[in-house]
Amino acid sequence: MNLVPHAAQAKENLNPDAHPAPALSAAQRSNLSPVTAWGYAWWRARSLALLGARGFTLEREAVLFTALCRPAAGQVWLDVGTSAGFYAGVLARAGARVTAADLSPAMLAVAARREPDPAISWVNLNVEASGLPDASFDGVTVGATLNETHDPARLLADLERLLRPGGQLWLMYLRRTAGPAQNLLARPALGGLTCPDPAWVARQLPGCVRTDGLGVGAVQFDRFVRSDRTL
Repeated sequence: MNLVPHAAQAKENLNPDAHPAPALSAAQRSNLSPVTAWGYAWWRARSLALLGARGFTLEREAVLFTALCRPAAGQVWLDVGTSAGFYAGVLARAGARVTAADLSPAMLAVAARREPDPAISWVNLNVEASGLPDASFDGVTVGATLNETHDPARLLADLERLLRPGGQLWLMYLRRTAGPAQNLLARPALGGLTCPDPAWVARQLPGCVRTDGLGVGAVQFDRFVRSDRTL
């Protein structure tokens, strides 16, 4: 696995010819902008409160994740759509080695400045078509990327493939409420966001068992464990 060790080199995709490039949603395309990357950490720190999870700070989110997933030294994790590097930083401070992937070089540059831990490798990569080897990771974190991806079913299938037997998948996403704002943001021109139902998410992960789930406002946290013994 030829990882790109620094965000300054992030324009070099790991495997540009391995798979056809997936289509991007409007939300994903907006993340390519340096302006979006510059303001993302500010938004991420406030987003859960704005989505109905008042008082649910990043610190509380980190505590919840750490208590349920127990990342540890020696483990290898993938942070999908790392953006400003929140989960990558939490994992690195727990002693794990982290591949922090994002399709936006601008986001990777911001994240690398915010989280300079050498245990994190910053990689310009769309995980929907990663070409990474099967069973590569002890754990995978996904913070809101599930909402933004053009094809959430394809993303979830690839994440399951990348987990080792017994590996963990941690999802944070905006779940379906059928509210007017969600219906509006689902329009391709206004973001093309997908807000899935937790039951739908579980059906896309047939090789995993959902062990924990918590809804806070419109935000859903799920922990899955890969249950199969052979790949």
